Amino acid sequence: MITTWPAPAKLNLFLYITGRRPDGYHNLQTLFQFLDYGDTLEITPDSSGKITLLTPLDGVPDDENLIVRAAQALKTFAAARGTLPTQAGATIALEKVLPMGGGLGGGSSDAATVLVALNHLWQTGLSVAELAAIGIKLGADVPVFIGGHAAFAEGVGELLQPAEPVEKWYLVAHPGVSIATPDLFRDPDLTRDSPIRTLDELLQRPFHNDCEAVARKRFRKVDELLSWLLEYAPSRLTGTGACVFAEFDTESDARQVLELAPKWICGFVARGLNLSPLQRTLSGLKAST
Repeated sequence: MITTWPAPAKLNLFLYITGRRPDGYHNLQTLFQFLDYGDTLEITPDSSGKITLLTPLDGVPDDENLIVRAAQALKTFAAARGTLPTQAGATIALEKVLPMGGGLGGGSSDAATVLVALNHLWQTGLSVAELAAIGIKLGADVPVFIGGHAAFAEGVGELLQPAEPVEKWYLVAHPGVSIATPDLFRDPDLTRDSPIRTLDELLQRPFHNDCEAVARKRFRKVDELLSWLLEYAPSRLTGTGACVFAEFDTESDARQVLELAPKWICGFVARGLNLSPLQRTLSGLKAST
């Protein structure tokens, strides 16, 4: 039986870098919110014992693809726990709409959806915490997608606290470049000493992204795109980019601005959601069984 699962985008409504860790990574404070827009995965469980990806990414071997790695990691963990059905396998197809290197969490969301979906389909019975422990080894953003609720994140992004930011409408735009996260974090001009504040304190301040200045410096198209969007609404970089977003109170306001976009800008309008579409899908399937 083919099942269809969403892998939604996320936005970092703010992102502050509060220090560099001894391991070379950075501590941060960020606010995640989901969008009602993203990739779609069709997953068919079977008894082949294999994970078959029908839609490989150009230049990415299957054993390096986050979708396949997530499925294999779940198999290994569940087998060690003795909760994996004999010869559990799956065929997976990905409909990809989120840009790679865009800061929308596409690869992490795909991996999280595979973990959540196969945990349900294979009936392995792993908890959210156990899935998150698998997910963090695949990417720092994977646990928030598994948790399925808007969250304030600290540490490298693994320390999550549920949050309820306002669910606004967003115009999300891609400048046509891809940004490698390590490049931004290596830049000497990156802010690394933002003060640590509580979520309540941060919610009372204008939102900001510490990576934005470096992204605008290094990528002219990011700078041009933000300069254009800021004429119409509060706008920021999401994550380490390259996508930027402008926030609006209504869908119509967001769409009116998108219609004015120069031809070189690729964008979409989506609603911010505090409950992930993935969680809604899982809850609906559980209710129907």
